[in-house]
Amino acid sequence: MKFDVNHLQWTRQPKSCTISQDRIEIVTQPHTDLWQRTYYHFRNDNAPVLQMETEEQFFSFVVKTQFTESHHRFDQCGVVLYLDGENWLKGSVEYENEEFQHLGSVVTNHGYSDWATTEISAVIKTMWYRLSRREDDFCIECSGDGIVFHQMRVCHLHEAKGAIRFGIYACSPEDSSFRAVFTNMELTECKWLAHNGQAPDKEV
Repeated sequence: MKFDVNHLQWTRQPKSCTISQDRIEIVTQPHTDLWQRTYYHFRNDNAPVLQMETEEQFFSFVVKTQFTESHHRFDQCGVVLYLDGENWLKGSVEYENEEFQHLGSVVTNHGYSDWATTEISAVIKTMWYRLSRREDDFCIECSGDGIVFHQMRVCHLHEAKGAIRFGIYACSPEDSSFRAVFTNMELTECKWLAHNGQAPDKEV
């Protein structure tokens, strides 16, 4: 399986974007976001999402994000696996203020989102992500150099059976806009190796 921009499809297309085989740029529009219900009690489902489809059960997708222009609270861009408005996951850096940002991931199952984050310096303006699939389980990792990756999240998507769609997204939930740049996109064999610790429970 090879990553080919010609196989990408928009779920929602932004007003401004540039696509080549080695580089994708998205200019976000104000008041665009992905979130469902939990805690905030609102539902936002209008962020631009650009994805390819596969039935492959075991793979890893790598992408480098550059967000030099992000400047307003919640500006974000990253990796996404979007099945529909109520079932998806994403990993990104969300701008907070001039001191720090949130590096985090959101998993949404059956219309309820969670958010796991850690604070990082606001001077960081690039981040690599690796999204790996093992059937209907997934791992999101991040890296500052594209070489050494660190686990952000292991999760399950209840509706990720058979064919799925995955790719990139960018949005500005508040009154903002910025240019998100995606490069170094690659599909590989699954880098998230099978678990070699405790054996699975025996089926009864």
